[in-house]
Amino acid sequence: MIFNDLLCQDLQPLSPKPYSPSPHPITYNFFAVIFSSFLLDLNILDWSLENLIAIAVGPAAHIWNGGTLQGIGNIDLNSSSKYISSLAWIKEGTCLAIGTSDGEVQLWDIETKKRLRNMFGHLSVVGALSWSHYILSSGSRLGSIHHHDVRVAEHHVGTLCQNKQSICSLKWSLSAQLLASGSSDGVLNIWPRDPGAKLQSQPLKTIPHSSAVKAMNWCPWQSKVLATGGGMKDGILRVWDINREKIIQSAICSLLWLPKTSELMTGQGLPGNQMKIWKYPMLTNTSELYGKLTRPGLSVLMSGCFQYILGWWPSR
Repeated sequence: MIFNDLLCQDLQPLSPKPYSPSPHPITYNFFAVIFSSFLLDLNILDWSLENLIAIAVGPAAHIWNGGTLQGIGNIDLNSSSKYISSLAWIKEGTCLAIGTSDGEVQLWDIETKKRLRNMFGHLSVVGALSWSHYILSSGSRLGSIHHHDVRVAEHHVGTLCQNKQSICSLKWSLSAQLLASGSSDGVLNIWPRDPGAKLQSQPLKTIPHSSAVKAMNWCPWQSKVLATGGGMKDGILRVWDINREKIIQSAICSLLWLPKTSELMTGQGLPGNQMKIWKYPMLTNTSELYGKLTRPGLSVLMSGCFQYILGWWPSR
């Protein structure tokens, strides 16, 4: 029913409050951290609602305070043979889900630095994670998506299959009624909420892209609107009400909605490796971020496709 409503619904223009610049602009500084891992189908950065930042480097996840950018600890797999391949904070609290290169999903309590549980079932790298309340969904390099009910001992409650291609992005909608999954072969699937799904379950909608669907995010103020970014061979930003799209040419690695200003931010890949801000719904480019930015109320981290983390934070 929800999806049928979505197909019939025209995208309604928003009437956001006008953006008012601060009389005392904030200067934003830039940093880059070079990593040794190849990040194409991994998701190794996440920022929690508790203002905690997690970034994985090899077998360790480093935790920062998002307000001060001070390190507050790390989690280490203590392994020379496996690495952390995905991260996702639970929506409420300080529980961090970790996917590993050998197919394991772990839950960690960041306050106590203790591992809460290990969840098995995948046979390959877990490249994407997404929470929907107490359901944690995980996507693997072999194309399977597992639903884990973290409240119970028999956690594996459902499975979806996306053409046996690597899952490189996974995102539950804010209403928790739709799950978007992107794969390395350029397929974007929209699945209904069904934690007990079986392998033969079919997506509500399949939307082809010409390359990997790495970047995606649901709009926080229009719950049935999804933005996707194409990979290097595609390089197109699309904003969907599932039937309609608007297209902009550029290589896109990551997406972030900015609800306070009704804008959309994209992390670009080659050739510029910069961030761009687009006014929504017109999709006009309003800003590009290369090193410093005078813009109040914005603090961003970005993981790029090629071995780096980029970020901006306000100067004091």
